[in-house]
Amino acid sequence: MITRIIACSFLLLCAGLAQAQSLIPAPPQLAAKSYLLLDANTGQVLVEHEADTQVPPASLTKMMTAYIVSEEILKGSVKESDMVRISEKAWRKGGSKMFVKVGDQVPVIDLMRGVIIQSGNDASIALAEHVSGSEEVFAEVMNQQAELLGMEDTHFVNATGWPAEGHMTTARDLGVLARALIMDHPEHYDIYSEKYFSYSGINQPNRNRLLWRDSSVDGIKTGHTEEAGYCLVASAMKRGMRLVAIVVGTDSDEKRASETQKLLAYGFRYYQTHKVYGQGEELQTERVWGGQEPSVGIAVAKDVFVTIPRGGEEGIKADLIVDGELEAPVQKGQPVGKVVVTLDGETVADVKAVAAEDVERAGFFKRMWDSIKRFVMGFFS
Repeated sequence: MITRIIACSFLLLCAGLAQAQSLIPAPPQLAAKSYLLLDANTGQVLVEHEADTQVPPASLTKMMTAYIVSEEILKGSVKESDMVRISEKAWRKGGSKMFVKVGDQVPVIDLMRGVIIQSGNDASIALAEHVSGSEEVFAEVMNQQAELLGMEDTHFVNATGWPAEGHMTTARDLGVLARALIMDHPEHYDIYSEKYFSYSGINQPNRNRLLWRDSSVDGIKTGHTEEAGYCLVASAMKRGMRLVAIVVGTDSDEKRASETQKLLAYGFRYYQTHKVYGQGEELQTERVWGGQEPSVGIAVAKDVFVTIPRGGEEGIKADLIVDGELEAPVQKGQPVGKVVVTLDGETVADVKAVAAEDVERAGFFKRMWDSIKRFVMGFFS
């Protein structure tokens, strides 16, 4: 297959809008073991410190527990209304609790709130047992899901984050998981913004202090053990830009909130998200050999976003890369190449390019004539 790079003037974004790139100060140095800031739409990492160092995730583990339950609900193997019988193991588990009782029948969606809002270890084990039969088997599913998501340095031993040998992750992997929660399961993401949840007459607040301090923050999860320290994964939305901050290993509940807020404030102050192309937007036409039509429109398969420093528009460039010559028949949505967006020479987005419409195969004489033209043109290429 021949790959051709088509560099056209239309691919230069924001022509005429470019301005002198603003100066960006160094990111804040946080009092934490590791941290990372990324754009949820693009996945671009804006700030990182020891982001690949393995750390115990504490109750941030429950992000994966909730993700898997959402996956099972989406597949139809579990329903939000399913009643889950609480086992003695779930009831006995120490640490933070939803305060379910042995033998209680609790709806899946209530247990989800118990996990996300109250950080209930009992609720986490109950869901793990409902989905997989046991917490041990559920942990295997967690590791399989982590691998599918690309969490390369993560290993789960349980569904709660209870300290255990080998139960580890990284700030970078937590960023991958946070993006997956937001992008893959918007139907449940609103739960992460709920400030209170009551069960069995006990009203407990969400442990994410930023939900009260910053109206742009709408999730995600806190964690704490003696070894892990105080941890927070938080997401916030401003001016169409969604950021995710991961802060691991601070020394207090207050510190994890304030340090995370510093990271988010830095990102919103000095960066912006640009929508380069919209899903289905046609970029140009490309020759089709042997078709009833001589050409076909080439479009992007999905929205293309890039995160750039404020004032850095002139550094953006995009190239359409077409995978060889096109031959009829061509189907709408058929992959034909990709669009690669770079910022100051570094690739920041890579999105599939597809045919914008169908092109049917031409009759015999038209195909024969195209074959002759193609043969002759080959001598001059």
